Amino acid sequence: MDVRSNKKPIYDDFDAVPTTATLPPPKPASEFSSSAASTIAPEAAEAQPPSPKAQVFAAAAPQHHASHGPTPTDRLAVQIRGVRLALYRYACGAEDAVNRTMDRAFGLERSFTDTIASLAPPAESGERLMPGTVYVLVAAMAGSIVTRRSNILLRAAVPAAFGVGMGWAVLPVTMGRVSDLTWKYEQRFPAVAQGHVQAREGLRKSASFVKVHTQLGRDMVDEKVKSARETVEGWVRNGK
Repeated sequence: MDVRSNKKPIYDDFDAVPTTATLPPPKPASEFSSSAASTIAPEAAEAQPPSPKAQVFAAAAPQHHASHGPTPTDRLAVQIRGVRLALYRYACGAEDAVNRTMDRAFGLERSFTDTIASLAPPAESGERLMPGTVYVLVAAMAGSIVTRRSNILLRAAVPAAFGVGMGWAVLPVTMGRVSDLTWKYEQRFPAVAQGHVQAREGLRKSASFVKVHTQLGRDMVDEKVKSARETVEGWVRNGK
């Protein structure tokens, strides 16, 4: 037996061009109609609805649906979305913080300028800040000179007292507004406000006490002077 005759050739044989002599004879019309009917019949059978038994078996048969999980691209997109949202929230928070800080700064600036403007005396009061401020500084320096040999308490209290007294003497309207502003800020701290009230009441009582005793001393001096004058006048009349 020749082994080479059983092997498949590497190249297929060349297909010869069909000719009239090599073509098969045509089929009769009856065979064509039977073959067409045989091809149409399965299609019609397939178009018929299934039987109830087949429907029951089809419903009972488990249906397997292919479930596809998220791809690496989808997971990467979710991570990128989370990072972008976090960055957006941080950026919005930083912007809001900057806006709040700027609002507070502008509010403080406006409050400061309004406060300074409210301390200025009105034009109809006739007060002038420049010479009055100079007088206050000179009075404070005079108090410092007077107490230069005293202890630290007097060296701190006397110049302030001289300056405040001169301020109330030459700038009464401005000092009144400064006092009202100081009292408004002191009300935020009840202990300080209570101490201020007590100190003011003590000073007021001391001032009224000094005023009353001064008036009594003046009346006493007037009585003594009047009595001495009447005595001298009596001596003069008796001498005549």
